Amino acid sequence: MSAPARPRPQPHWTVGGVPVQLKRSARRRTLTLRVQPGTVTVYAPAHLPLARIADFVEAKRGWAERHLATYAARAAPPLPLADGSPLPFFGQTLTLRLTPDTRVAGRRGLEVHLPPGDPADLARQVEAWYRRAALPELRALTEGYADALGARDRLGQVRLTGARTRWGSCSAGGDIRLHWALSRAPREVAAYVALHEAAHLLVFDHSPRYWAHVARQMPDHTRWRAWLREHGAALAPL
Repeated sequence: MSAPARPRPQPHWTVGGVPVQLKRSARRRTLTLRVQPGTVTVYAPAHLPLARIADFVEAKRGWAERHLATYAARAAPPLPLADGSPLPFFGQTLTLRLTPDTRVAGRRGLEVHLPPGDPADLARQVEAWYRRAALPELRALTEGYADALGARDRLGQVRLTGARTRWGSCSAGGDIRLHWALSRAPREVAAYVALHEAAHLLVFDHSPRYWAHVARQMPDHTRWRAWLREHGAALAPL
């Protein structure tokens, strides 16, 4: 009678301070790394050497840590607004200033001045300022891409939205809505979403023909699309 097989040693890998769980399967033929809030799991074929798996985890380390950070940002409540709070705006960093003689939120250079108030009131006022300031910028981006695509005659109204489930939309009638919080992202990210919706003026689905229109106007669009997936949850609410 042969001796029972010894259990395989379990590795002690961590990514972003989170232990990596290894799960093997005889049916699996490929390596996969799965990141969920607070957990990292690598799925591997049953007999793949640990060294190969370790190399794979290391190659995916940066990607996994970014996803863990994104999940952590979603879980963490935003800091209350106060005098000196940073206000990102299309790639710039403005500074919130609470000044008693101010009646309506307004920008002065790299500062946004508001009257003092409780945290909830400040959040409402700052969002209202973002909406006023963002609309002309987002409208200009959308109209510019509609022109570049030769679809300006199909463009209806450009408006803002605060929808929680999407960054933009294009109606069958050509009306485009863009989320106001895109103004808190780098300008390239806002431009990508404006282009994404403007391209729907030509092709209403996400077929290869649609993505060809997007790629011609923005060859690196996948970079900004990935940025939005990873960091978008931190843009709103305030």
